[in-house]
Formats: sequence, structure tokens, C-alpha cells
Amino acid sequence: MEPTDAGTLVRISGSGPDADGIVFDAPSRSKIIVAVVDRARGPVFRTVHPDALGPRAEAGADDPALTQLIRRTPPPAHGAAVRGSSGHARAAMHRTTGK
Repeated sequence: MEPTDAGTLVRISGSGPDADGIVFDAPSRSKIIVAVVDRARGPVFRTVHPDALGPRAEAGADDPALTQLIRRTPPPAHGAAVRGSSGHARAAMHRTTGK
């Protein structure tokens, strides 16, 4: 399965118990960031390999909490979209020695 679209309902299988989740981001073809509910910590993000994901047809009981986590998290910035400090588009000029 290749769920690269944000908001896709998925089931994570593999190491540990199976868990329902919602895709948050796909930074590369080998990494998918999924929102899942950790029974000890609550809603969290986990990075998983796409081969560990399977489709899920219906919404689960934890989906409202996962949706809230995704909604309050800022959107991810990829590659060239991130640029230095805000407000400083150019480097500082060379300072003379006071000749």
C-alpha cells in the first residue's frame, strides 16, 4: 500500500500490537509519519515504513483525538522551503576596520 496522502486512514502492523492511525506526512518514499494513540501517552506521531501500513475503511473510536493532534500541529516544511531566520533574507555585509 502507498498511502502518501495526508488524512488517509491506515492500520499499522508489524512489531508490536496493530494500531489504527491517520497519515500526517510522507517526507520520503521510505518514511510515513502517522498519528496513532499510545495507550500510555495519548495521541502521538510515529514514523513507519510504508510496508507496515494497510488500508482501513471505517473510522475508529480514537480518530477524533488523532484529528485534533493533526489540526494543532503546524504543517511540515520540506527541503528548500525552510530558509534561515525570519526577517533576515540576506547575510550581513562585511564590516570595515575603521580606516
